[in-house]
Amino acid sequence: MLEIIRYTPEWQQQWNDFVARAKNATFLFDRRYMDYHSDRFQDASYLFLRDGKPYALLPANRRDDTLYSHQGLTYGGFILGTDATTVHVMEALTLLNDTLRSEGLRRVVYKAVPWIYHSLPAEEPLYAIFRIPGCRLVERDISTAVMTTRQLRWKKDRRHAATVADRCGVRVQRSRDYAAFWQVLTDNLMQRHGVRPVHSLQEMLLLESRFPNQIQLYTATVGDRLLAGSVVYLTPQVAHTQYIASTPEGKRSGAVDAIVRHLLNEVAITQPFLDFGKSTETHSDQLNASLLYQKEGFGGRAICYDTYEWPL
Repeated sequence: MLEIIRYTPEWQQQWNDFVARAKNATFLFDRRYMDYHSDRFQDASYLFLRDGKPYALLPANRRDDTLYSHQGLTYGGFILGTDATTVHVMEALTLLNDTLRSEGLRRVVYKAVPWIYHSLPAEEPLYAIFRIPGCRLVERDISTAVMTTRQLRWKKDRRHAATVADRCGVRVQRSRDYAAFWQVLTDNLMQRHGVRPVHSLQEMLLLESRFPNQIQLYTATVGDRLLAGSVVYLTPQVAHTQYIASTPEGKRSGAVDAIVRHLLNEVAITQPFLDFGKSTETHSDQLNASLLYQKEGFGGRAICYDTYEWPL
């Protein structure tokens, strides 16, 4: 018999301990990561208990009459232990929907954890939500991932760019100069899209201080000149390029290509996948074809990030 309760800070240690051993969790679900932007979201996370102990978690926030899982995270949904079964996940979802109705909510927006982030098969929730009347797929973002143990040959232009980087003497290494990279990243985003990074420099420094083994910056330099960089999130299954940006000189010098080569050969050596992230915008409706072409040039192929919605 399952019991559902709202998350409160008293549960933080048990929550984090469960995340650390769950079959489909990453450090993004650790409360030390989730709560860095708690001032922006009304937390509405839930724990599902069995015999008084966590059996499943749901990182979530509430906005108006809708429960989101979770707007501040790239992916979300039910976090499951290795003993989670389909029938019990269906029971947890029924408990959730009944609870939300009793609280006056009218809708759920649910972001699933992409399968490449699972350490064991964990798609029980996908079947459970499929059984909900009125459930529909509302967004399907396309990401691009390289299988590190079965890498495809890079396209000719990517191979050429990496050769140019070697000729230019581009050096790739781990760095802690987040301030210099953040200036390059911000300039890129403002010029191309008129937006700033999702994380401020101060927020990224805070998160990196809490997760120094999972959040790492790699830079490409020539002499003392920073040409490009990438902030990489390392999880058990996936190395994810959270941010990647280059200066104009870096683009001419193949600096990003040198970084990707370094990540594949030196960094993502225990992770089965290197995930470059989404190439879609505005609720999946717009495909950035040139960005997708670049990622596929590194041997990446499609992974979908799905979002579902159902009425209560």
